[in-house]
This record gives sequence, structure tokens and C-alpha cells, in this order.
Amino acid sequence: MSLHIGDIAPNFVADSTTGEIDLHKWAEDDWVFFFSHPADFTPVCTTEMGRTAQLADEFAARNVKPLGLSTDIVEEHWDWIHDVNATQHTNVRFPILADPDCKISRLYDMIHPGESHTEAVRSVFIIDPEKKIRLIMTYPMTIGRNFDEILRVIDALQLSDKKNIATPADWQSGDKVIIPPSIEKEEAEKLFPQGWDEQRPYLRLTEVS
Repeated sequence: MSLHIGDIAPNFVADSTTGEIDLHKWAEDDWVFFFSHPADFTPVCTTEMGRTAQLADEFAARNVKPLGLSTDIVEEHWDWIHDVNATQHTNVRFPILADPDCKISRLYDMIHPGESHTEAVRSVFIIDPEKKIRLIMTYPMTIGRNFDEILRVIDALQLSDKKNIATPADWQSGDKVIIPPSIEKEEAEKLFPQGWDEQRPYLRLTEVS
């Protein structure tokens, strides 16, 4: 199944390290950082699970629920969590889904035959409170994810929704943002009374708080 930005995230019910999860019910009105791993007891995955746990407060501040997935069973996840906690000096509390039959992995197109027929690549889905997929990233098995970028893009998405703006290249929280060309001048004056720097009619930069 090929998923796209703007699609409703397919629902599923699955076992996890914190009990059975119905994705749409579990998400409630929060955002979801849904990310997959090739397998338990693997080095890159161990660092990523640990980093997610270390960033628990950062995700919570953004109303984001992390949800991991690995194509192993819950009992193996529990054993692996002990290793993650010990080696990464953290405490994993977010759920890790069990997907030994790869049903969820295939539902979300996480199995790439060029990498493996049984293990999921490092997929990232950012899902908003309306259950829409807002961002998709895919990393190969050998490359760990950039969690600064994951938090940055969540900030950008949430600010875009709140302020009706776009973000320029390399945007960081507090930087100037872009007024979309679809917003006519009269409406822009109401939405952005602080004014803007019009570099081109289609490129207007402003500050938002």
C-alpha cells in the first residue's frame, strides 16, 4: 500500500509493550510520531529507541506521542528495553508495537525488498490530531535518524497550522517565516499586522510569536 501526505493514517489494532493499541483511539487528540525499526537487539535501533526515550519531555511539550514498531514479538521487546535503558541511560516508557507477521509494516509500506523481505526500514510518519499523515521520511537500515530534524519538522507543522504560514529552508524555531502566496495582501495585513519583508511578490518574510 502506498501512502501519501494528506492521507488518513490506516488504523490497526496490535499488541505492544504497554498493552493492546488501537491506533486512532490511542492517539486521541494528540500528534503521533510513528517510527519503525528493522529488529530488536540491533545497534542503530537501540540508540534510536534510547534517544526517543531521552526526548520524552520534548515530545510531551508538543503533544506528540511516540509509537515504535519492530517486526518482533512483545516478549522480545521487553527484553530489548532492558538493554536500551542500560546502554542509553534512559527509561523507555512509550509503546513498541509487535509486528511479527509484518501486517502493519506492509500496511504502511515499511518492507522494502531491496533492504529485507522480513524487516522494516526506518520509516517515520508524523500523524496529526485529525489522523492525517503530515510527513513521511524513510531511512535505510544502516542509517540512524536525526531527531533534531524530527522535532524541528513537528514545530514547523504545528506553527504552520496555527499561524497559516510556511517555513523557509533550514528554518528553526524563532526564525522568520513565509506568508504563502495564496494569501492576498488585504488578508495578509489582517493576519500579520506586524508587517513583512517583501523580497518578491511571492516571497514575503515575517516574524511570528
